[in-house]
Amino acid sequence: MARPGLIHSSPGLPDTCALLQPPAASASAAPSMSGPDVETPSAIQICRIMRPDDANVAGNVHGGTILKMIEEAGAIISTRHCNSQNGERCVAALARVERTDFLSPMCIGEVAHVSAEITYTSKHSVEVQVNVMSENILTGAKKLTNKATLWYVPLSLKNVDKVLEVPPVVYSRQEQEEEGRKRYEAQKLERMETKWRNGDIVQPVLNPEPNTVSYSQSSLIHLVGPSDCTLHGFVHGGCVITISGRMTFTSNKSMEIEVLVDADPVVDSSQKRYRAASAFFTYVSLSQEGRSLPVPQLVPETEDEKKRFEEGKGRYLQMKAKRQGHTEPQP
Repeated sequence: MARPGLIHSSPGLPDTCALLQPPAASASAAPSMSGPDVETPSAIQICRIMRPDDANVAGNVHGGTILKMIEEAGAIISTRHCNSQNGERCVAALARVERTDFLSPMCIGEVAHVSAEITYTSKHSVEVQVNVMSENILTGAKKLTNKATLWYVPLSLKNVDKVLEVPPVVYSRQEQEEEGRKRYEAQKLERMETKWRNGDIVQPVLNPEPNTVSYSQSSLIHLVGPSDCTLHGFVHGGCVITISGRMTFTSNKSMEIEVLVDADPVVDSSQKRYRAASAFFTYVSLSQEGRSLPVPQLVPETEDEKKRFEEGKGRYLQMKAKRQGHTEPQP
């Protein structure tokens, strides 16, 4: 088996790297989808040691640190693939986080290995699946901590509003393309279903009752600066963003939080506020020993809150069924 080749390294960051996966996959590894028509690698890995600055209040690595590494790995492999053929140069921009699972905590002093692989391409988008492994530098033991699926679209470097076509990948099995197409169509439908919520605004409520949706609401206003942007200027430094969150559903030991991100341009006064992103996060309450604790039950009051609660319950049952290996939600 050929040795991995170094394809990315950041000066001043000796603990960060991205590795080209060997072209011949082992029996236990996922099949490679690179072929004679694709010169760029279909999978990479970036690695970094976790430092005290990466810790959250519980002493583990902050989830945002892992999410950033996941997105960076996806952006690198997608951008390289989208520029693999002659044509207009582009950068792959994150369009959707299909899902991400935190399976196990990452600890300070461990090395995070983030592996990203292109698993499907449509005409204008790239699906990337990412696995995160933690490595104990003393024992060498590794464990899977995160899994994620992300979608990227290639934007022209000359005009960031222009979406370019994606070079196809060559699949080793026909089933891989068919399975990828099903995932593409499913996420496309979900994206269409969430568009109706783009005008939804989280309104503040004075003196809300405990355990209600209003009681759980919070907002953060932040001026986006250069340090918040990528090398290509994305996130659009100079926009004021308002991040609002509210609880939508609770099970016995988990809670679903809806987050809405709105942008207010401060330079171009002709442009109105717009919905930049929205997401659902699932949290669990843990004791100091790491055991899950019961969650106070949410009390929906309005018809909209009751509707969102039922929708959240449906998502919870679907995710529970997937974890249990079922295809259909179980009551």
